[in-house]
Amino acid sequence: MTYDKFISEALAGGLIQEQKSSISAVEKFLRRSTKDLLASKANLKIDEGIAYTVAYLAMLRAGRGFMLLKGFRPSNGYQHKTVVQFVGEALGKEYAGIIERFDRMRRKRNIFTYEIDTAISHTEAVEALRTAEEFVRLIIGIAQKENPQGNFKF
Repeated sequence: MTYDKFISEALAGGLIQEQKSSISAVEKFLRRSTKDLLASKANLKIDEGIAYTVAYLAMLRAGRGFMLLKGFRPSNGYQHKTVVQFVGEALGKEYAGIIERFDRMRRKRNIFTYEIDTAISHTEAVEALRTAEEFVRLIIGIAQKENPQGNFKF
């Protein structure tokens, strides 16, 4: 599917809404995502599940910032999934690997959150943090490239 077709179908299906973008709002999402990365790293020694969850939240917030940069926001009960799909369609096949990891993290975080017997290993938490750092750097780079006048402070 092309990005334009995805946008058309997502708008028609009520998955996304147009949203007036502001660089300051985008920056807030991205700044928060960088703070989440620090929190995830700090929690690695305390609780792998929380470290994993916060790494995922860093990606989600960066993804929402990316959507806002493009003039959209998720608008249904599947907001996390919609963010992953939107970013995947916008970035294209070149970034399919990181989008697949983002989606796996979304599903695992959901299971961890709602099913008490789910464990996250130290290795999974470390890999989640690496993935989140890579993703957040990617989105920040895109935001800076698309808004060279923006004085982002991360």
